[in-house]
Amino acid sequence: MNLNTQLCNIGFPNPTVVASGYLGVTGSSLANCANKGAGGATAKTLFMDERQGHANPTILTFPGGVINAVGLSGEGIISAKHEFEKYRKLAPENPMIGSIGGRNLDELVEVARIMDEYPVDMLELNFSCPNVDGEMGKPIACDPFLTAQATKAIRKVVKKPISVKLSPNVPDIGLVAKHAEANGADAITAINTMGPGMVIDIHMRRPILTNKVGGVSGHAIKPIALRCVWEIYRATKLPIIGTGGVIKGQDAIEMMMAGATLLGIGSAILYYDMACFDKITDKIRDFMKEEGFDNVSELVGLAHEEGFDRDKLPKEY
Repeated sequence: MNLNTQLCNIGFPNPTVVASGYLGVTGSSLANCANKGAGGATAKTLFMDERQGHANPTILTFPGGVINAVGLSGEGIISAKHEFEKYRKLAPENPMIGSIGGRNLDELVEVARIMDEYPVDMLELNFSCPNVDGEMGKPIACDPFLTAQATKAIRKVVKKPISVKLSPNVPDIGLVAKHAEANGADAITAINTMGPGMVIDIHMRRPILTNKVGGVSGHAIKPIALRCVWEIYRATKLPIIGTGGVIKGQDAIEMMMAGATLLGIGSAILYYDMACFDKITDKIRDFMKEEGFDNVSELVGLAHEEGFDRDKLPKEY
């Protein structure tokens, strides 16, 4: 069973990639995932300068999922360069995706320009964190026109493929994806965390997170993620990195049938540690054998009705 996967002419040994944020930008940790079965890795979102993020507690689990308000903490992009170089040495066969953010459009463009020179295979544009406010007043991905403006500006300075990471917190995610496509995006990552949400400690009588609210991820959001990937697949011709609630092999197969080419894996690491990648790919392989598929690409988009042809979609929005 052939699990080799192509996205934007980049070859992945299998369709799983570490989702941005779960293991920071530490090259050795991300490479460890690759060496334990992940097809590739996405680094944590980097801004121009170091960010402190929110005060602890920032992450907690609840039945069915995870809620976090880390606040995109981390070192600035300049000082993080050595981590990408380390990953490239430790996992040379597994592509790396560099994630970028910015407080405003000028910072986004400059961080993207710098990341384009790093040893990454493509860039992911984080337009959609639900609990980090920038100077634009709301996540870029919540506005199709801001998404178009930012994608177009970054496309002008970046040669490598770019994937725009979208938010589920919009009335029409397909429309936002079409604006990204029309302005130079090569792929879509869907979805970022939902929310923000909240968990309350009934004894303390207050929200548990210091930030009070945080992004919701994990198995609880899988139905929303599937619907979003489905809508993007029907709205654009772009390949999709489907992320959100992919914990087990069946989740992965559902996500691919909805339209995802690659699978962003995050919360599964909390449940199964590094074994999650082999568990997921083993299930995909077994399913393909049972159902008579030779190549994993044959699963992509299968849940759409027979006769639906993405190649006939208009690019106009």
